[in-house]
Amino acid sequence: MGRAEGFADRRAVAVARIDVAGHWSHSVTDARLETALAARKKAHFRNPGTMRVPDQHDSTDCRAVADVLARVGDKWTVMVVAFLSAGPMRFNELRRTIGGISQRMLTLTLRGLERDGLVTRTVTPSIPPRVDYELTELGRTLIVTLGELSDWAIRNRLQVEEARRRFDGRDETRSSGTPADRVAASPPTR
Repeated sequence: MGRAEGFADRRAVAVARIDVAGHWSHSVTDARLETALAARKKAHFRNPGTMRVPDQHDSTDCRAVADVLARVGDKWTVMVVAFLSAGPMRFNELRRTIGGISQRMLTLTLRGLERDGLVTRTVTPSIPPRVDYELTELGRTLIVTLGELSDWAIRNRLQVEEARRRFDGRDETRSSGTPADRVAASPPTR
């Protein structure tokens, strides 16, 4: 068996050890692997609350997802898309409406959105020149997704804050006191 074939076989077994329900499985065949992957794909389409699991890891896909999340994940992009969802706006109109964004940051955000094909920039020759920004068809597809994400964040804000407080409190409890205090408080070892 060649080195590449051995790697592929080990990878197939490693991937196959997670069954349809996401539980660890000890004995797996190639047929069972195909069945499990097919069932997981079908489950995704039946239950929109699950994420699609790719057949195999593709670093190109990972980079694409990371690039898009970097673009749409910052607060200024979300705000620009939200305001442009109502229709075209001029630069200064956007800047006044958003509030708190610098001219440079708005320029960088709009350029990034334009580069990614989410916003169009239209210059109307006049004195002074009029520049309008508008979401493209692709940009409009983000409205629903960002709206759902925003709604989720608002709905779950208190739960996330409470989880953060519990987590931060746990870390403070572990690190409070001197090393001697922590040793004295720890149970004796045998």
